[in-house]
Amino acid sequence: MPDRILTVSDVSFVRQGRAILSAISLEVDRGQHWALIGANGAGKSTLLSLLGAVQHPTTGSVDVLGNRLGRVDLRELRSIIGHVNPRHEVRSPLTVREVVATGVTGTQELMMRWAPSEAESARIDELIELMGMTDRREARWQTLSQGERGRALIARALMPDPGLLLLDEPTTGLDIAAREHLLDRVDELRARHPDLASVLVTHHLEELPASTTHAMLLRDGRVLAQGDADAVLTGPLVSDALDYPLSILRVEGRWSVRTDKAATLR
Repeated sequence: MPDRILTVSDVSFVRQGRAILSAISLEVDRGQHWALIGANGAGKSTLLSLLGAVQHPTTGSVDVLGNRLGRVDLRELRSIIGHVNPRHEVRSPLTVREVVATGVTGTQELMMRWAPSEAESARIDELIELMGMTDRREARWQTLSQGERGRALIARALMPDPGLLLLDEPTTGLDIAAREHLLDRVDELRARHPDLASVLVTHHLEELPASTTHAMLLRDGRVLAQGDADAVLTGPLVSDALDYPLSILRVEGRWSVRTDKAATLR
């Protein structure tokens, strides 16, 4: 696996005459964990779709795991990217083990006449344990809480042993306890797999794992700031990105956000 996991060079993305992303550049190396932060409509999810080989840029280039979009079969490339979508649909009453197993085939349902190998079965159980789901591994998808589904989908995304993990608002709809449980598991995952790179999209700094190393702030489809998380996730820069005066504090690796009362009085 190359040291450089992602290279985005001067990328723009236009739909129906509207520039959703403009002049975006980004480099992600092994072991780095990036956060994409911005208001609704800033372009976060669109950028993540390019990183996940779901769409092509209008201009510029995107290299993922040494493969350039436009020069590689997207289905093959997507098979080695771990992409976690909290809106993933499971229509059949699959168990947690079965949902995680679909990460081998890259399908939403189990393939007919297919079964995981002995090694794949062992990995399924290993990832379920990593996500704190061992006691629920035979539970049906429809009986799972939103937080349990999120952790099961992360385990599913890790089945191909990807070098890149993409997380699209993984704590959406979770209560506080479920959110903290999921974030703790993400931190544990990153600690156990030091070569893994990840990119996480969120609207809320409170939903960033403590293991976040880097951040990009987007505003109106453009990069406002990017780099080391502590240098980027500051009150002035985040306030500019979200167009509201904010005060930001980081304690024990986690961020908290409040209105900057002094700024509102100026």
